[in-house]
Amino acid sequence: MKKIIATILSLTTMFALALAITVPLQANATSTIGVEDLGLKYGADTGLGSTDIRTTIAKIIRVAMSLLGIVAVVIVLIGGFKWMTAGGNDDQVGEAKKWIFSGVIGLAIILSAYALASFVINQLVTATTGV
Repeated sequence: MKKIIATILSLTTMFALALAITVPLQANATSTIGVEDLGLKYGADTGLGSTDIRTTIAKIIRVAMSLLGIVAVVIVLIGGFKWMTAGGNDDQVGEAKKWIFSGVIGLAIILSAYALASFVINQLVTATTGV
């Protein structure tokens, strides 16, 4: 038990010393980080687009979520078609209800994922650009 306490105490002491040394060094650093330092001008050098990578990722997420939303709506439509063509057969109606329920659950998951991704991207942009 004494060994464990001594190890924890020494690790805490080393962490405190490292923190005490690095915090003043970081406080004295007055150089500002520019756009060149972040690599945001890579597009001009490589001949690719010069759009910010965060914007590009947001657009990719938006397109992917749109496609998934279309798939979920198609699943609901398939369930509706199966229900309409069931002809009163309880087994086919039950299967159609499963299709519709799965599509609605999928749509709810997709919409919540889109909302979460949109919130995270907006917070990232706000935190990094100050807008």
